Parts: sequence; C-alpha cells; structure tokens
Amino acid sequence: VHRGWAGDDEVAVSLVHAQLGRFVYPVHRLDRGASGALALALTAAAARALHEAIEAGRVEKRYLALVRGVTPESGVIDHPIPRREGGPRVPAVTEYRRLATFERYSLVEATTHTGRLHQVRRHLKHISHPLIGDANYGKSEHTRALRERFGLARLALHAVALAFAHPATGAPLALTAPVPPDLAGPLAAMGLWP
Repeated sequence: VHRGWAGDDEVAVSLVHAQLGRFVYPVHRLDRGASGALALALTAAAARALHEAIEAGRVEKRYLALVRGVTPESGVIDHPIPRREGGPRVPAVTEYRRLATFERYSLVEATTHTGRLHQVRRHLKHISHPLIGDANYGKSEHTRALRERFGLARLALHAVALAFAHPATGAPLALTAPVPPDLAGPLAAMGLWP
C-alpha cells in the first residue's frame, strides 16, 4: 500500500496519486503479498474519521485465508496483539468460520473487529492454524508443498470486502474485490473455490 519497511518502488498510494494527480491517504492497508479491497481517503480529515471508525469497530473487514490444519467450524479469537511491531499489546478480536477443507488445510473467512498489524495472520497462528505462504508466522514446508502441487506462490490472504459509513455523508459504502487468479486458480484446483 505504501513504501513501508521494505521501501518498495511501486506502491498503491503512489499509483493512485499519479492517476488522480493528488495526494491520497491510506486508510485500510494490506499486508505485503495479500490482495483485495483497499480504502484510501482524499483528505486528512476523511482518513482520520475512517481510522477512528476502524478503532471503534465500525468498519467491517472480511478476508479469505487458506490455513494449515482443519479449523473448528467457527470461533472468535480475542487475543491482544501489538498495534505496531515492538509496541504494547492492545485488544484485538477476529471472528472466523470455516468455508471448506482440503486434506490438512482449511479455507476460512475471517472478520476483524479491530485493525492491528498482521491481525488475521497473528490470530490464526495463535489458534495453531497459520496462513499458507506466510514467511513470518507460517510453516515453509506447507507453503512449498502447495506451491509445487498447485502453483500457489503467494500469501493466501485476500481482503474480500470492506463496509463502512462514508466519513462525510454517512452513506453506507461496501467495497469488494474478486479473488485474483493467482489465488483463485490454486484454490479451485484444491476444490475450495468457488
């Protein structure tokens, strides 16, 4: 979304800035390697209002994630995590439900009620179901096996939808993003999508 720690040359904020000819403010960020719906604001005031809405749990964020192991059918993970790397732990809540299974893997839908660094990834690892393709919290042997068998060569995390009230008008907004081919193809080959 932005240059971040890795100092990437091409990032969403710069691409949108070039397209619109004006500065944009990242509101909903995606982890490097994830895909999906993004929210960018055109003004600092709108970005601030949306950040406050995220903190207050008024922004619905739904993700698809392929994880190791067969998860329980559904659950709530209420486990504090740092807001930023090395910071103090703060409340964080993620709900999930299992959509399908393939061998030793589960496709889950996760809905976050807070906006913490790597929240979905950390929470699913916390319940012993790390994401496939996650170099920080996952297991490389599972990532390697699914890359070799199905061509899944990415973080198996996709932000399917964001829903919130427009910061100026209060009108409901729903942003959705289709699952991209580099994730949809491998999931379909496993019989998990659509």
